[in-house]
Amino acid sequence: MDAVDSVVDPLREFAKDSVRLVKRCHKPDRKGKSSTADAEFTKVAARTAIGFVVMGFVGFFVKLIFIPINNIIVGSG
Repeated sequence: MDAVDSVVDPLREFAKDSVRLVKRCHKPDRKGKSSTADAEFTKVAARTAIGFVVMGFVGFFVKLIFIPINNIIVGSG
């Protein structure tokens, strides 16, 4: 029975912590009572989109730079 408790107790504690986090978390709502909620959602969405675009360009340029360097290193061997 002790082995079962050692598995179930962390899962139960994780579930309690998860419920507590979701209840405490502030979620921006598009359909808010005021325009500030709409502005907050728009800001979060715009910043997320900008982050995706920036990370996409970073990945593209890293590949653009390192593929020819890798071909030179591997091709000379």
